[in-house]
Amino acid sequence: MMQAIQPGMTRAFRRTLFAGASGLAVALSLGIGAAAAQDAPPPGQDDTTEIDEVVVTGFRASLSAGLEAKKRENNMVDVIVAEDIADFPDLNLAESIQRVPGVSIDRDAGEGRTITVRGLGPDFTRTRINGMEAQATAGGTDSSGGANRGRGFDFNVFASELFNSITVRKTAAAETEEGSLGATVDLQGTRPFDRNGFTAAASFQAGYNDLSEEYNPRYALLLSNTFGANDEFGALVSVAYSERSLLEEGFSSVRWAPAAAPGSTNSGGFCSPVGFAPQNPGNSTANGSNAANCATGVARPANTAANNTAFTTANQAGVFIPRLPRYGRLTHEQERLGVTGSFQWRPAETTLFSLDILYSKLDATRQEDFLEALSFSRNAAAGGQTQIHVRDAVVENNMLVYGLFDNVDIRSESRYDVLSTEYTQISFSAEHDFSDRLRGSFYYGRAESNFENPIQTTVTLDRQNTQGYSWDFRGNAEAPVINYGFDVTNPANWAWRGANLGTGLAVLPRSEIRLRPNGVDTLFTTAQADIAYDASEFVTFKAGINFKTYDTDSYESRRADETLVPALPAGTTVANISNLLTGFGQNLVPTGTDTSWLRPDLNAIASLFNIYCNCDTGVPGGDFRLTSITNGNARGGNRSIHEQDLAFYVQADFDTELFNMPFRGNIGVRQANTVLEATGYSSTGGGTLVTGDNEYSDTLPSMNLVLEPAENLFLRFGAAKVMARPPINNNLAGTNFLVPTTSLSTGPNFTATIGNVKLEPFRADTYDFSIEWYFAPESLLSFAYFYKDIDTYIQLVRQDLPYSALTALNPSAFAPSFCNAPCSASTIFQLTAAVNTEGGPLKGFEISYQQPFRFLPGFLANTGVQLNYTHVESEIDYCNDATCSVFVTADLINLSPQSYNATLYYEDDKFSARVSAAIRDSYLQNVPGRNGNAIEGKMETFNLDASASYQLTEQVQLTLEALNLTDEENHQFVGDGASRESTSVYHHTGRQLFVGARYRF
Repeated sequence: MMQAIQPGMTRAFRRTLFAGASGLAVALSLGIGAAAAQDAPPPGQDDTTEIDEVVVTGFRASLSAGLEAKKRENNMVDVIVAEDIADFPDLNLAESIQRVPGVSIDRDAGEGRTITVRGLGPDFTRTRINGMEAQATAGGTDSSGGANRGRGFDFNVFASELFNSITVRKTAAAETEEGSLGATVDLQGTRPFDRNGFTAAASFQAGYNDLSEEYNPRYALLLSNTFGANDEFGALVSVAYSERSLLEEGFSSVRWAPAAAPGSTNSGGFCSPVGFAPQNPGNSTANGSNAANCATGVARPANTAANNTAFTTANQAGVFIPRLPRYGRLTHEQERLGVTGSFQWRPAETTLFSLDILYSKLDATRQEDFLEALSFSRNAAAGGQTQIHVRDAVVENNMLVYGLFDNVDIRSESRYDVLSTEYTQISFSAEHDFSDRLRGSFYYGRAESNFENPIQTTVTLDRQNTQGYSWDFRGNAEAPVINYGFDVTNPANWAWRGANLGTGLAVLPRSEIRLRPNGVDTLFTTAQADIAYDASEFVTFKAGINFKTYDTDSYESRRADETLVPALPAGTTVANISNLLTGFGQNLVPTGTDTSWLRPDLNAIASLFNIYCNCDTGVPGGDFRLTSITNGNARGGNRSIHEQDLAFYVQADFDTELFNMPFRGNIGVRQANTVLEATGYSSTGGGTLVTGDNEYSDTLPSMNLVLEPAENLFLRFGAAKVMARPPINNNLAGTNFLVPTTSLSTGPNFTATIGNVKLEPFRADTYDFSIEWYFAPESLLSFAYFYKDIDTYIQLVRQDLPYSALTALNPSAFAPSFCNAPCSASTIFQLTAAVNTEGGPLKGFEISYQQPFRFLPGFLANTGVQLNYTHVESEIDYCNDATCSVFVTADLINLSPQSYNATLYYEDDKFSARVSAAIRDSYLQNVPGRNGNAIEGKMETFNLDASASYQLTEQVQLTLEALNLTDEENHQFVGDGASRESTSVYHHTGRQLFVGARYRF
């Protein structure tokens, strides 16, 4: 199978191959009934024969322990358990969780970052670490949402070796903290009382990536011991460290947009030939456009039949063009350090104190180098699309798939980021049995995540009005042939366009130096007290109180004008501030596309102009002072949220019989109150402090029932009211949700936003039913159905409005005085705001099958399989205008209608191996999309991983792990929701191989 699957396969064939392999595994299991019948004792005969104990270790032991934990729970859960101490089944937490039915993941730079559970994305899922809600925040590429400024959890912050188990809670119970529509994910670290006595484990691996061709180390160490006459003291310390070097290469377009008016989402259309009617652009003194010229110094194309045909073919509102067509390489360097400490004291059999400490540090750098056409995303005021001549054009499916152009501005852009996430959590718990029937517990925790992006620097080299530029998507819709019309490796063909050229339209584009340091600080504190009373052998009453605070502060600074840069000093040329990118496009770009280009030398430019001085160097274009609140471009990145949540619950657990069948479960209610204060800075008066507040309460009843009509056959039912608090912002769209501020951009693109602190939370009624058959040891066949009636939903609304309408909407934030040339009262702005809508139903089912094939002959008896399939569908009504008078119905954002997971494994006393595959259907990321698109989304993914180990001695194990064997691409698109799917990102990161050893004492 591994040799058969290749990156170039069609998705239909991949899925067929996957289904065929899964079908074979199920067919192998048809011996279940026969084997069970052969093993069953004859009627009337007591099965008391003693058998030898079968010791299960490694991956099989992990699967078996997960099933046993699942069986014991009253709620519907899935559990993943470490194979051994400090040895989790996958190197990345998210990639382990995706093996759970109903869970899909999203990757950033080839590594699992966030999860979606049953179609509900990161904002709907709460994550708890060692018992308390937490948030880990990391930086990411722009296409993956950049820095996490919302409520979602970034799983790539932590090394998997730091944890002992993961529990995914899919149904709600009164005793479980509110805040999730999808699931509550519990990450539990290892504790010293998990094992008696002294335990030590260490591992080392060397990693290799076949695209970057770099080697990296990965280490882990754990020490644990129990002390005292009765082992009443325990201490554990673990450390995990890894490095990661990889390249990410591919094509991107920063979305597609209409080629021509109407609306604010286009850049003004192409330049019409002389005498063509209607003329585009129209006459403008400011831009220099008239009957003979597109702009000052740029003549219109001749009025020929070929020019007229090319123009009319391309210049249509219904034809979409790539806004920023480009090839690029991202160079990632990463170091991850994780440290845990756990200390336990049991002074008596009835009392236990635990102190858990978790520290994680993720340091990274990322350099992005792009070769791009700039003009298609810029309007007439920015010297953009309205100056372009169309010499030839081909349209297919409402996309300009081929174009030959003159007067295109070309840019070589380099960006360098320094990224750091530091996470610290301390939690203390006390448990005490007051009597045989009464017990209580107390918990306090504090978790802080500090994300810093102290250096985010972008520098450009530019070339004005290039002739003969072309793109061609006809042979490959994801990786077009791009001809830039000149030698992109020659410094003489590029320019550093400094302040000495002036600031008029004729000198655009100007080279840029962008400095955008930013960060996010998040703090959770939690205090909880619980009490439980065994009223009888069958019933336990529980009650508790939970108080937590959540604070998040975002900050950002920028230069006042990023497009003004100093001129090069005398004797300095482009060759002195540039270097060559080489070797681009392995197994990616088509013939005819450049694989090398000149790029800015960031270090040389930083040294030459002293750009990090945070000062005005005194030369034209040399003002590198950074401002935040008073800077309209940075103001929106400075905001804070303070939230207090107080909750009480009562719950009754029961374990009895119903018609002689074991019957257990819980019934309870949770009352939650949320108080929110949001602060930011609006666009008035150079940054006006704006504060808003909101308060809401929710009564959340819940019920979980488990009936066992036959041994090892479980029928489960769950019902609950649930809620999830509003997201703080949309990471992908970079749009503020909660903070009650306004923002205004008056060029080169005209946009406005309004925050809404009064948003109500997501609310839903949920119903779950499942059948679980544990038909043999370590085996499960299950079916689960779920239905969520989402009563309250939150979405972004985008609408094109003239500035006069914005003024009427908010006279102070959008005062006429803020709209200066080229802005006017009739200028069309795209307004974005978050609103509550009615939502809609979400429903689906999961099928899961797991079994070791002990009934097969010979070595096949050591094989086994784990399979699951999830189907989800939803009908969410999305506002399609600012007043929500028009709706469109589409899937929930982040929902993949189908997902599959399969693991085939072999394990004996010495050797263990497995192959795991995960398929996720395409899904939506934004509805409605930006730039006039109905939707934005991500294509289907297929990921194939493999691992193997060999027990060299009782203490030493050799390991091999291979990740992303298909070199799966990150393929994002924008479209019309029907047939057009225009590629916005198509990147790959290569295959990853780890070879190493583990030692356990």
